[in-house]
Amino acid sequence: MYKTPYFSTGGNEEVIAFMKENAFATICGVGQDGFPVATQIPLMLEFREEKLFLQGHIMRKQSHTNAFENHQQVLVLFNGPHAYISARHYTPQNTASTWNYSTVQAKGIISFLDNQALFQHLNKLTEYFENNSLSPSLVHHMQDAYVQSNMMAIEAVEIEVQALEHVFKWSQNKPVETQDTILQTLQQGSLHQQLAAEEMIRRLKKNK
Repeated sequence: MYKTPYFSTGGNEEVIAFMKENAFATICGVGQDGFPVATQIPLMLEFREEKLFLQGHIMRKQSHTNAFENHQQVLVLFNGPHAYISARHYTPQNTASTWNYSTVQAKGIISFLDNQALFQHLNKLTEYFENNSLSPSLVHHMQDAYVQSNMMAIEAVEIEVQALEHVFKWSQNKPVETQDTILQTLQQGSLHQQLAAEEMIRRLKKNK
């Protein structure tokens, strides 16, 4: 991971908040053939005894499932908005362009949980993302036979985080006037670039 003091935050609170905001993460592992495997799932965060755990569920009998069963060391990637930044905003302009982005990497040990933990996880997951106690899509509003049938196809997993690293790279090392011109370009661009502009504004404010 590319790391410099410019693009880091002082405390874990900001990193944890970013992970919650960008919960659809990529879990990477190593398959039995030695090649990398990966899968993307939403993850819930939980603290127990000052340790951070990531909880989710994956399909049974998949290449990544087999990999995680045999190699418990995994890397989890949380990614946020990002955008190409042209060197035409710099002085001089005939220098290297770059990419601005936010990302968090969590290294940890994955384990598989039992059916009771899976059911509890599914309840927490729908409650969190539905954010509506009356939603008919909450697990406890579903037919038990339907829930049990679907649970047969998935497994609950938990990752005990061993290390967290992050990069919040939003031109913090550039002069204010350069930052302003970059923001103007992003704000006038595509929806993707506009989201990147919002992220850049947030990060620059936190650095002041």
